[in-house]
Amino acid sequence: MEKFTLEIVFQIIGIGSASGLFFNNDSLYIIGDNSGFLYEYNIQDQQLSHHPLIDNPSQNIPKKIKPDFESITHHNDTLYVFGSGSTENRNRMIEFDLKTKTISQKNDLVDLYALMQSFGEIKPEDFNLEGAIFDGENWYLFNRGNGISNKNTIFTIHAKKLNEEFALVATNYKLPKIKGVRSSFTDAILVEDKIYFLATAEDTQSTYDDGEVLGSFIGRIDLKTMKIDFTQKITSTNKFEGLTFYKKSNDKIEFLLCEDNDTELLETKIYKLILPIK
Repeated sequence: MEKFTLEIVFQIIGIGSASGLFFNNDSLYIIGDNSGFLYEYNIQDQQLSHHPLIDNPSQNIPKKIKPDFESITHHNDTLYVFGSGSTENRNRMIEFDLKTKTISQKNDLVDLYALMQSFGEIKPEDFNLEGAIFDGENWYLFNRGNGISNKNTIFTIHAKKLNEEFALVATNYKLPKIKGVRSSFTDAILVEDKIYFLATAEDTQSTYDDGEVLGSFIGRIDLKTMKIDFTQKITSTNKFEGLTFYKKSNDKIEFLLCEDNDTELLETKIYKLILPIK
């Protein structure tokens, strides 16, 4: 691939451990894996708003009881925020209305997650959803293979709603390694007929405990074949966990990224990644 560019574009005070983001109309909607809020940051005004996603939310929820919101996707005027499913506290999916700025529905996905584990032959301790896409007809949920079994799996669920009857497909991927450690999905978005994904190599065999970060990749999957077009290492130090589309021209595509700093520090850097279109 031709040279990419990666730069910090701004810093937001008041958000920690950012795990997903969505750009819309000069606003960034951001989730943190240890927070009970959906954050809305207006880029022009540099104003930060907090939208509660759970009862009695706080910004630094203890690890044992946190909802672990790791994935955010949207369709029409609704944002969908998913818990990772990596413990029994992390099985929620919240629907947030972008027009009214309120929660429209809360969903318990414990039964769906159990079915996905069984179907994908993923042990509960290796189940850890960190990316989600919804195109109106299909859901794509990305299991991060940072457990012992390294199961990087995309679950394709054909259904307009997750509580309806659906067809399920599981596709496994071997992602690149850094220093012998295999990278694993941390987020994904859909741009036209291509899935762009992030993957991080983290020296741990646990979906619960953090490890040394060895770097992150961006990659692309063709939606029709579900095969990887390319992967590109973009950092040796950052644990990028959030990816959103920013803009596109004839020869390049731009994304905004956020990273999980695995600390209680309420400070988030937003990066811009520019890739040539091939």
